Amino acid sequence: MARIEIYTKFMCPYCTRAKRLLDSKGAAYEEHDITLGGSKRAEMLERANGRTTVPQIFIDGRHIGGSDDLAALEQDGQLDALITA
Repeated sequence: MARIEIYTKFMCPYCTRAKRLLDSKGAAYEEHDITLGGSKRAEMLERANGRTTVPQIFIDGRHIGGSDDLAALEQDGQLDALITA
């Protein structure tokens, strides 16, 4: 199974949407809550090339993007191959 990381904030509907899609796939993921900022937020900014919106999703270290990007991978039939690699 791929290593999936998702940076989120409390009460973020896009974060909930992305996690719901991953949950529906049975995919385990590490969630990093950056609601209060801190070192994980700085880490996200660096890894996501300065993108400040959440969620920011990484699969096996590859930056996927946000919730819409994850949904597009699912729509195109590419998500399963990424998360089961």
